[in-house]
Amino acid sequence: MPQWSDYSTGERIKILRGRDMRQSDLAEITGLTVATIQNAEQNKRLSLPTLMKLANAFNVDTSVILGQQAPRRAMAQDDRRMIRDLSRAVHDTAAGIVPGDAEAAPLDDLKQTTDRCWDLYWRGRYVEVGSLVAPFLASAAVRLREQPVGEQSGALGVLSDAYRLAAYVANLMGARDLAYAAIGHAQVAAERAADDMRVALVGSGRAWVYLRDARLPEALTLAEKSASDIEPRFSKASPEELTAYGSHVNFAAVVASRMGDKDRAADFLSQSHATGARMGQEVRAHGTLFGPVTATTQAVGINVALGQTGKALALIDSIQDVSGLTRAAQNRYAMDKAMAHADAKQWDASLDALEETLRRDPDWARHQTLPGVIVQKVGRASTARLRRVSELIGVSPGISEFLPATRKTAL
Repeated sequence: MPQWSDYSTGERIKILRGRDMRQSDLAEITGLTVATIQNAEQNKRLSLPTLMKLANAFNVDTSVILGQQAPRRAMAQDDRRMIRDLSRAVHDTAAGIVPGDAEAAPLDDLKQTTDRCWDLYWRGRYVEVGSLVAPFLASAAVRLREQPVGEQSGALGVLSDAYRLAAYVANLMGARDLAYAAIGHAQVAAERAADDMRVALVGSGRAWVYLRDARLPEALTLAEKSASDIEPRFSKASPEELTAYGSHVNFAAVVASRMGDKDRAADFLSQSHATGARMGQEVRAHGTLFGPVTATTQAVGINVALGQTGKALALIDSIQDVSGLTRAAQNRYAMDKAMAHADAKQWDASLDALEETLRRDPDWARHQTLPGVIVQKVGRASTARLRRVSELIGVSPGISEFLPATRKTAL
């Protein structure tokens, strides 16, 4: 498959324009003529002013158009615009710069915004979350500025939550530098608030950034520390404390599985299952959800990562109802099921789980890398359905690897 740099500049412009935008649409957005757009796409002429206008219209750096940096796969125009706005909000608020019209909302209102953002996040509506977090950061920063000295803990906590949300959205969408910056600001705010729980939550978030950046040993060390720092006494722990701890220890198991460390993964999984059993039901708190079903469904993916396909399939057979999970968690479990079936060469079962999720929730799917991995694995076998599923996620050979996801997936 060609690399992004293998295409000509004109081809890259055409790819970035995508299937839903005509040359006349791009001309209107940029203020350029259709002839100028045509010349650029045909490699006839591309002036610096034209390059800058195109980069602004596509919400990418000029280096992407010139082939020096590949675009983030499956990012549509709205995605790139949101990431750019979110980046400005993160860096500006950290520097003490906020829009002149930003208002200091009451703390209770800001906390409700936090809950709303997490709800959208776990429903897989990442672009909407990022769009909300940008003004949320500004409002939280103004609230902190106006709080009297000695009464800033609550505002700092909310600001930490906003930065952590920004980091999660950026990390999921591949904006790694922004994720590092946002999680760093979240840590500073949590430490200033002297909030041990938030410090641990941010630590786990940083471990996730490390995991996505292939810094596995560091991710495991930090994930384990974050879990141990908030380990509760089970006899006295509240459901909210158990939710935070269970989520942390489960993530530590995920990281251990990515490292191939079966013993440590098994130890963390044991603690995860024990926590879920103690809780008896799914509980949402601290921006996450955890309980016995979460522990079991996530164990499926962990066993898949460890190459323990038989254990993963046995767990799948034991799971009857996942309706209590968040939408994103249900989708992720479906991907883990599809991968387990693919590893077992149960091609039809794998495609059943994959296609159902792609059709049910295409907006969530287009921000995930696992569907493409599953299709490539299933692609070793010849199936009549493979092309249809491939088109749903845009992984057919050629330039479709770099095409933005379009409305064609919104079935």
